[in-house]
Amino acid sequence: MIAEYDNEPIPGLPGFLPKGEEILWQGSPRWQRLAISALHVRKVAGYFALLAGFGAIQGSWTGALVTVGVGILCIAILALIAWGTAKTTMYTLTNRRIVMRIGIALPKCINLPLSVIGSADLALHGDGTGDIPLSLNAPQKLGYIQLWPSARAWELAVPQPMLRAVPDAQNVATLIARACGARLQVAPQPAFERAIAA
Repeated sequence: MIAEYDNEPIPGLPGFLPKGEEILWQGSPRWQRLAISALHVRKVAGYFALLAGFGAIQGSWTGALVTVGVGILCIAILALIAWGTAKTTMYTLTNRRIVMRIGIALPKCINLPLSVIGSADLALHGDGTGDIPLSLNAPQKLGYIQLWPSARAWELAVPQPMLRAVPDAQNVATLIARACGARLQVAPQPAFERAIAA
């Protein structure tokens, strides 16, 4: 059996790099953080805990146990989706572009030239992972559904691609800043405008 990405000449990239282009960084989301930030497993667990607790207070122990069982099943499914998403997602930063290989059922590669990246934010989590959404200076728009979960939440009118649940996000943001600065032939500026502890 041949996996979808077995034929990649370079992992995470649809083809060989052109002359003069080099990889600066590659990484994949951390699935545990993806489950928390994109699939909201903690909120789902809290919801089922409340339902089970309400059933127990009402004296319906069978209902409470069934609710707990359904909750565990839902969390397991969400965790599996997060694991599969992290397994099939790879972000690549080169000195010319950011390539996002995303998608479980419908895999795709999205090329973002550094010249169209207007700015980037950094949402830093307590475990060192972070989300790096990118605002684009390009007339073409990317679809939110096409990008999800590598998209900034609730930015539906103008979807923003996002490197989600990236390990060592602070350093990755700095690399993006330097690459964009070098591409524009100006002194590199911070790639992020805010850091949010979570």
